[in-house]
Amino acid sequence: MEESKRARRMQRHHRRNRSRAGFNLVSLMDIFTILVFFLLVNSSDVQTLPDPQELELPESTAEAPARESIVVMLGRNNILVQGNVVMGINEAIDAEGEFLPAVAQALKAYTPERITAPTEEEMAEEGLGEITIMSDKNLPFSLVKKVMLTCTQAEYGQISLAVLQDEQLSGI
Repeated sequence: MEESKRARRMQRHHRRNRSRAGFNLVSLMDIFTILVFFLLVNSSDVQTLPDPQELELPESTAEAPARESIVVMLGRNNILVQGNVVMGINEAIDAEGEFLPAVAQALKAYTPERITAPTEEEMAEEGLGEITIMSDKNLPFSLVKKVMLTCTQAEYGQISLAVLQDEQLSGI
């Protein structure tokens, strides 16, 4: 028996609509939302410095981000180079002269081996001799000055001081 035109048209219509797969847009949006949050959390370019509980950093309007370098911490009790205790604060304050041999010896361990001392241009180009000093804001500046002098004599020419960015002053 021959089918009517209406029956054939209904069969074509049912075949056409049966082959379409449903597209669930809600699930796709959930996946992309999770992906966006994951990328936002994990794509920060912020250089983090060690966060010792005993330090209270001074505030400043500094805008330059911290770069990766050797960190010298002047805590309330000790001087640390890359997290290793080098000497006590009272010992450093009472030291004769402006040079701290224990700090210099610790810094020499991190100095790249070279036949000749690097020039200032080489230090700037190659990133050699960079150091970051984290100091408690209640320590005397004479101690910070001693550490800075010791760093320069240990061939670290680029010295940065770690500070907290003051939100109110940064808008000036």
